Amino acid sequence: MKEISQQGTKKMVICGGCNAKVGPGALSQILESIPRSQHDDLLVGFDSSDDAAVVKVNETLALVQTLDFFPAMVSDPYLFGRIAAANALSDVYAMGGEVLSALNIVCFPETDDLQILEQILLGGAEKVAEAGGILAGGHSIHDSLTKYGLSVTGKVHPCKIWKNNAPQIDDHLILTKPLGVGIITTAYSVDEVSEVAFEKAVAAMTTLNKYAAEVAKAFTVHSCTDVTGFGLLGHLSEMLNDQYTAVLDSSKIPILPEAYKCAKEFLTTAGGQRNRNHLMDYVIFMKKDFALEEVLFDPQTSGGLLFSIPQCEVAPFLIALEQLEIKSACIGKV
Repeated sequence: MKEISQQGTKKMVICGGCNAKVGPGALSQILESIPRSQHDDLLVGFDSSDDAAVVKVNETLALVQTLDFFPAMVSDPYLFGRIAAANALSDVYAMGGEVLSALNIVCFPETDDLQILEQILLGGAEKVAEAGGILAGGHSIHDSLTKYGLSVTGKVHPCKIWKNNAPQIDDHLILTKPLGVGIITTAYSVDEVSEVAFEKAVAAMTTLNKYAAEVAKAFTVHSCTDVTGFGLLGHLSEMLNDQYTAVLDSSKIPILPEAYKCAKEFLTTAGGQRNRNHLMDYVIFMKKDFALEEVLFDPQTSGGLLFSIPQCEVAPFLIALEQLEIKSACIGKV
């Protein structure tokens, strides 16, 4: 643990976020050996690498189940709780669902100040309340590093599930948050980016995807995923599902400005390199720009939603999304 902050709360060691996620290549190899559950009520399982599981209850109700937790990527405990909770809640929104309840998942060093844990839990509770969910308890264990997240239950109509791998030809791709938070938070931990850049990353990470998802329900969503640990290109690859290709316009992709600057100075992440190693055979970069590539591979913590929608709905969808504080962009097509 680091020094006491001005508020009297100890800061945390920075070592995680979605950058701590197991790489897509290693994970896919492991999952190949795990038996798939076969049940008529399992509408979405892990065979599609989707954002959450969906289990049918009856003809009008299905439960969305997900969990997510990781080590801290910021030193402030309360902020870490808010970011980790927003990240975990996002998977429900990526399936087109609404949050019902959440349970805390906590790993915490036995000898550390419990005030840190209190602040983490308060930050998480704030986001669950904002989501309209019920924080119903949780589970904690001692560990050498602090880790936090949520197990979340949501609801969705069985006929209105947004899957992550069902785009259609000529769909356009809409991204609802800027890229680069993994690079920014990593660089900030070694004093290589400005406070302004860090605050912009924080604003993105703490914004619930609830609001973009609510707007999207008035439109035709063929496919949706949230952009997290596998970066934009990793999650887009899952969306294309070896059946489609996509063309991205690099000039349209929203990027936190200092993230690009950091990448040019080789301030990158280990998770980004894992993503690059796994995906390089699937990507053709028509523009030679190493910094841009790093941003596209960068693991995002509590990143935005990536929608695949019909071309005819792009303009009204973007106009509707303009009401939100964080601006969305059309970044390419299927």
